[in-house]
Amino acid sequence: MVTIAEMLEDPAILAYLNRLVGEEGIALIERFPEEGEFSDEELAEKTGINLNTVRHTLYTLYEKRLAEYRRLKNSETGWLTYLWQLKMDRIHAVIEEDIISALERLEARLRFEEENDFYICPRCSATYTFANAASWEFECPNCEVPLEHFENELLISALRKRVRKIRECLGSA
Repeated sequence: MVTIAEMLEDPAILAYLNRLVGEEGIALIERFPEEGEFSDEELAEKTGINLNTVRHTLYTLYEKRLAEYRRLKNSETGWLTYLWQLKMDRIHAVIEEDIISALERLEARLRFEEENDFYICPRCSATYTFANAASWEFECPNCEVPLEHFENELLISALRKRVRKIRECLGSA
């Protein structure tokens, strides 16, 4: 079993978590007690991290299924207490899911760029598909300047390259 400290030595994991929860979130992950479940208040006290940061980090990790909680209800007051624990063993699967999601968005954008012809306003730089440009008689609806054809081959080339590199990283090139 890999420890959290060992996991955070991986630059890719560290970069992913930094983007996800920031430096203070990483500090919480580093200081999170290894065994047991803890309330957000206990974690703030044990780690010295601001309670709002602790809560934000826990909810963000929960959304990615990297943390989970158990809810307890106080029978006298009716108050709910959430006891948290980390599930960082899922980090590789979560990163892969995010990469696949990004790949799908890039592929959709690539298809859109390949399947459309574009026109651009030389004044305001608004870009329109052929259908939209034709409906406005090839005149910018914002500034009434004639639209010019926009060559998107550089963008298509860049998108293809990015998609190829991601597929290679995923082993599905």
